[in-house]
Amino acid sequence: MINPMKGAMYMKIVTINREYGSGGRRVAFMLSEKLGISCYDSNLLMAAGERYGINPDFPEGFDEQKSISLLYGISLIANNWADEDRIMLPYRVYQAQVEAIRRLEKEAPCIFVGCCANEVLKDEENVLRVFIYASDMEERIERISRIEGISREEAAEHIARTDRQRRDDYYFHTGQEWDKKENYDICLNTSTLGMEGCVNIIVALAKKTS
Repeated sequence: MINPMKGAMYMKIVTINREYGSGGRRVAFMLSEKLGISCYDSNLLMAAGERYGINPDFPEGFDEQKSISLLYGISLIANNWADEDRIMLPYRVYQAQVEAIRRLEKEAPCIFVGCCANEVLKDEENVLRVFIYASDMEERIERISRIEGISREEAAEHIARTDRQRRDDYYFHTGQEWDKKENYDICLNTSTLGMEGCVNIIVALAKKTS
């Protein structure tokens, strides 16, 4: 079990946004192991939120993955495919995530993956905001093809669609550009640095600013 206080000597919070297929999520969990602090992606964040009683109630048969996208809800409105309660669920999911982030960051050092955490915590001290990308598209396609068990063509389409959704949802929630370098303290390229190299750089920065 991860000891949340083991990493107290390091920067309290690290937020990581990433291109799909860049290995950014893997970087986050490698970093979690190295620093000995907890890491929360969207699924783990919602699970953690159960401790605070802030998870929204999901309607029977609702696709939670699609609910994360507010734009998905807008499309339902446009096509009259859902009632108001179901349409508003993506917004409630996001608000639940925001509340969970704010509570968790006060409890112990931790890492947040996605969920607009860099913007949610932009006014907090001791937060390192990281963006992970990969300049080698073939590498991204190969990684997603292998992980998802899909063809290279399908992987390329999945990458484009996922990055577009992340960009659109980030802008919807924050009014900011998801991949704009000014929104981060550092942008790291896994194609040139490797995942381990990215982890080492983040650790060094965390130590430097502790």
